[in-house]
Amino acid sequence: MPLDEALSRVVLDLSGRPGLEFHVEFSRARIGDFDVDLFHEFFQGFVNHAGVTLHVDNLRGRNAHHQAETVFKAFARALRMATTPDPRAANTIPSTKGALQG
Repeated sequence: MPLDEALSRVVLDLSGRPGLEFHVEFSRARIGDFDVDLFHEFFQGFVNHAGVTLHVDNLRGRNAHHQAETVFKAFARALRMATTPDPRAANTIPSTKGALQG
């Protein structure tokens, strides 16, 4: 998800297993009065309580506000995609469980 010079990617799996990979190096420690460390805390709480595996990557950005906005825009888009039924698979359960051979 782009915004000016910033670019972020968020990928998630509604797996029932909490896991967070958070790779965002903000260009400064605060956005106004907001401590950017709280972004990580928000996503950690989300994955712990929702049972979601979540990968958050800020790929570029110089403006901390833009970095934060692209992370949340990408998160919203990924969550919407993960929770919207795919009409091409209306009669199937989207899982590889039992289908992969080791």
